[in-house]
Amino acid sequence: MKSAVLLLLFVFTIFMSVGMAVEPAKQVKTFNKDLATKNLLIGLESKNNGLICSSAFYLGEYNSTQAVIPLMKILKNSAAEELRISAALALLKIGDARGIYAIKQAIKFDESERVSNMCSKFYNAYLSQKFSTDS
Repeated sequence: MKSAVLLLLFVFTIFMSVGMAVEPAKQVKTFNKDLATKNLLIGLESKNNGLICSSAFYLGEYNSTQAVIPLMKILKNSAAEELRISAALALLKIGDARGIYAIKQAIKFDESERVSNMCSKFYNAYLSQKFSTDS
């Protein structure tokens, strides 16, 4: 009885694996950076701080120059420190001159010491990277 159940299970496994092998492979869609950037820009306008923060992060990772102005707006106007820091980091990663200037201004004028300190670190990292590659 036990060997019959094992044999039946073995036969079932073979049929299932053959059935899976006959099935055509699914086409893998390629990554569309423009569509992702568009959706992330929409995410920056959300009321959800987590979505805004992660959208800013990925826009920085994608070096999206389209995001510079919205990120500068967050850096200047957001009430949440973590969003301002995330926007500053994204602006640093993008490397656009307008964003770097906004980070420099946040060092002086942001009311939060935490944001000001982080922007100072970001700006110093930018300067050290800029001058180490220029030499």
